[in-house]
Amino acid sequence: MNPHGDSVFLGRQPILDRRQELFAYELLFRNNSENAANVSDDLAATASVISHAFGEIGVEQALGPYKGFINCDAALLLSDLPELLPPDKIVLEVLETVELTPEIIERCADLKRHGFMLAIDDFTHEVERWRPLLLLTDIVKIDLQQLDRHQLLDTTNTLKAYPLRLLAEKVDSREMADVCKNLGYDYFQGYYFARPAILGGQKLGQSQAALMRLLALVLQDAETSQLENALKQQPGLAFNLLRLTNSVATGVRMKITSLRHAITVLGRRQLQRWLQLVIYTNPDGKEFPSPLMHLAATRGRLIELLAQRIRPGNKEFEGHAFLTGIMSLMPALLGVPMENVLQGLPLEHSVVEALTSRSGELGALLSLAESLEQHDNETTRQLAQRLGLSAGMVNANLTQALAWASNIGVELES
Repeated sequence: MNPHGDSVFLGRQPILDRRQELFAYELLFRNNSENAANVSDDLAATASVISHAFGEIGVEQALGPYKGFINCDAALLLSDLPELLPPDKIVLEVLETVELTPEIIERCADLKRHGFMLAIDDFTHEVERWRPLLLLTDIVKIDLQQLDRHQLLDTTNTLKAYPLRLLAEKVDSREMADVCKNLGYDYFQGYYFARPAILGGQKLGQSQAALMRLLALVLQDAETSQLENALKQQPGLAFNLLRLTNSVATGVRMKITSLRHAITVLGRRQLQRWLQLVIYTNPDGKEFPSPLMHLAATRGRLIELLAQRIRPGNKEFEGHAFLTGIMSLMPALLGVPMENVLQGLPLEHSVVEALTSRSGELGALLSLAESLEQHDNETTRQLAQRLGLSAGMVNANLTQALAWASNIGVELES
């Protein structure tokens, strides 16, 4: 892999509302030019990535039913590029580096007339500087890392005089999330939410529609591959299936290598009984997965796709890869350490090693997925090079995984 080649990776970070439900994603694009100070190069790189991402998978698939925040510098705002984007899906996020000239203010007003929502990024306490834009802005993203508690309170109270909503940005602890929620913030974004320490301990939600669909497949004696594909779209159900299979197969102590294997070991009759039980005990399932469940599905699919690149035609390795992806987020979903999650689950040794020490090819694939989520381009580049994957290959598979996971909720409604 050429270290000076294309290193642009598509990323997205969840933005949650006060109920900790997914409101939007911030779409993050990376410049493949070493001359980052050249504004024209920045614009060209951003335009190229937007064109590639939206042209390849479509904005509806990239975002699902949610909105997407896109960073905009002055050059991007003044270009014709925003008009290529769907205004009902995109929030234009004005970067803190933008100088608020009369031209910029007029351009923002024009974009508002076109139906775009506007946001201000990395806001601190410079209210006077941003005042010309505040009346046009829909959302202000407050940079919590740059404010002490007193400044946060003053800035929040000042902004409440404007007809806009507040987004707490760079939330890195539960304490800070609670502080901002008590101050009346509408939206939340940060590593506390994107890196799964967040919704730990919450009950795994399973869509009622997904359960009924799976039960129908079982009753119709569908192919195992169909059941496997349906379960892949519900990481919580997949994990519970593994636990159930282990309980039923107690004494056998065989290694469960994939969802397909678990279905075979459990058997159709037991699977049918289990689904019926879950349906009766889960009458209020949500139609769309939680942000972490969505992330688990995306991660599992991405690692599976990359596994196909590393070992073409090796279905067993692909199964291990998907299992590694969804299992990696179970500590956050269940609120317990990984050791507790793995206890009693006779998983393949390579999967266990990947989950506990990030070792082996599966561990490297998992680390690659995590570095993408954290927007760590250098680590991503190094891991991709180690695995023999090109940047374009990683980017293409990530967009496929994002599209696949985003379509889960849409497919369940049909």
